[in-house]
Amino acid sequence: MSQAIDTLMEEHRVIERVLEALDSYVTGIENGAPADRARVAEFAEFLRDFADTCHHGKEEEILFKRLIELGFPREHGPVGVMLFEHAQGREHVAAIAAVGEGSGPVTEQERQSLIAHTREYVPLLRQHILKEDRVLYPMAAQRVSVEDWNLMAKAFEAFERDVMGEGRHHTLHDLAHRLMAAPGDTPLAPHHH
Repeated sequence: MSQAIDTLMEEHRVIERVLEALDSYVTGIENGAPADRARVAEFAEFLRDFADTCHHGKEEEILFKRLIELGFPREHGPVGVMLFEHAQGREHVAAIAAVGEGSGPVTEQERQSLIAHTREYVPLLRQHILKEDRVLYPMAAQRVSVEDWNLMAKAFEAFERDVMGEGRHHTLHDLAHRLMAAPGDTPLAPHHH
């Protein structure tokens, strides 16, 4: 494959681990544990900034744009499906974020919303990642030239710096590690590039 695809696949592994953490956190809430706004807000921050803005952003602004230039249809086929699922994911994350941003004790309605959206979002994103890893990326690897991949790898770095801001990617990796550690666990050592 290529460095650009390796980057996206490494990000998939981090996202999957945070989805797992979110899944078990919400299972705890279903079983009667209190929902903590600050924790929910942290999950939302990671999903919005890392999974969506950073990861999906690189796909949409760089990889998918190139694939569309190479003749992949935008409206249907693998790229169309991925774009549609990115949009669906954003709606679920916005609803999860709304619970994190509220004030006072989490209401029953918010609790239900958090559970419902997590229960739809987690499998959606897991399936989405599988489709990219097993279908879209291998298809892309066959169609995109080595030069293009090298340009995309550089574009990814520029995207992280210019769109996300210097050091933001690193901060989000640290946040991911905090979220993966169940409350009370010792978090893993921070991630360094």
